[in-house]
Amino acid sequence: MSNYEAVTIERRDGVAIVSFNRPDALNSFNAAQRRDILLAAREVNNDDSIRVVVLAGAGRGFGAGADLTELPMDDPTWRVDDQLNLEYKPVMLEIYRAPKPWISAVQGPAAGVSSAFAMVCDLTVMADNAYIYQAFTAISLVPDGGATWHLVRTIGRKRAYEIIATGEKLGAEKCLEWGLCNRVVPRDELMPSTLAWAEELAAKAPLSLRHAKQAVIEASEQDLGHTISREADLQYLCLESEDAKEGTLAFLEKRAPIWKGR
Repeated sequence: MSNYEAVTIERRDGVAIVSFNRPDALNSFNAAQRRDILLAAREVNNDDSIRVVVLAGAGRGFGAGADLTELPMDDPTWRVDDQLNLEYKPVMLEIYRAPKPWISAVQGPAAGVSSAFAMVCDLTVMADNAYIYQAFTAISLVPDGGATWHLVRTIGRKRAYEIIATGEKLGAEKCLEWGLCNRVVPRDELMPSTLAWAEELAAKAPLSLRHAKQAVIEASEQDLGHTISREADLQYLCLESEDAKEGTLAFLEKRAPIWKGR
């Protein structure tokens, strides 16, 4: 287990569990947690033995957003846009562009910028007590960390603006209905269910998972013609790989394939 101040990493075969670890503060983001989550994300993304990453929160909640007690409002040199661009943006893109799937396991609140961490993952499992909360209008702020990007693309402009303006807490079942999560499970089954899914994915062809993730991301941002051509490029990379040859041979020999990720 890696040694970070505000984040933990646990490895289970091909799965890593990266957890926010400030449970007494509902995993709200202070400087240490902002620093540690970027370093931890880079560590697991660069580890080829890790096939799938689970992002979770220690204690009773996924995260309560920024730690408002830490904001240096009396420092005339401090700017929140610097913090968002230089500290939050790099880790959001590290997860979004990761060469492996990330699954967020959400219990209790995923509020403020913590909701952006839940949404930036490729897949999401929510406990039945979990909710996504854009709390910003209550303190005269706006969503950040990419939250508006995810909300608009997932639930549409009008619904996105509604939940931001009203501050509605979106419960797990509504998140499932609206496509903000993939599965809802009882709270005590959150980690076992998420880990079982992660282990299932870790047994899949890693190149296929990697390039399919890349294709889906690009498809959400490009037109049809570009998408078809990009799929063709990625398919060529997959078909020329050792794993594609192994997959075909294993299918013919009626055995489980042994993936090498190359």
